[in-house]
Amino acid sequence: MEDVNYVYTAGMDEEDVDYHLQSGEHGVLGLADGDDAYAIPLSYHYDGDRFLLRVGESGSAEFEEGEKMRFLETTDTATFVCYDATSEESWSILVRGTLHEWQTELDDATLNEWFQPFRLFDEAIEDIQFTVYELRMVEVVGRMTIE
Repeated sequence: MEDVNYVYTAGMDEEDVDYHLQSGEHGVLGLADGDDAYAIPLSYHYDGDRFLLRVGESGSAEFEEGEKMRFLETTDTATFVCYDATSEESWSILVRGTLHEWQTELDDATLNEWFQPFRLFDEAIEDIQFTVYELRMVEVVGRMTIE
């Protein structure tokens, strides 16, 4: 293993974690149902207080309730991973906590301001229903490359 390339990493302080979470837009949400795991890429919004996730689900009659919703209902503690990596620099943050449907209604302008454009896969935009969830942050751990 002496010819393997590597970089050193260290834990992020709270200020670095906050900076990267506020400047990021997307990551992967890990969910579970017993021994079965499921991960989905999602856009997020973090304002220093709340960590919000926008989940799109087809409301069309031709689609049954999807795996996404089933796993959202069965997960006690979720983990969200956001990261960025280049050959010179990298960072990653794990946010763990409980998911709760966010009860505040958001208009289209706020959704557009807070989240990236939604990616459609074989659905009509009229069939998509958005739900915003708050990930109540219980544990946040960040790492980044160091010199």
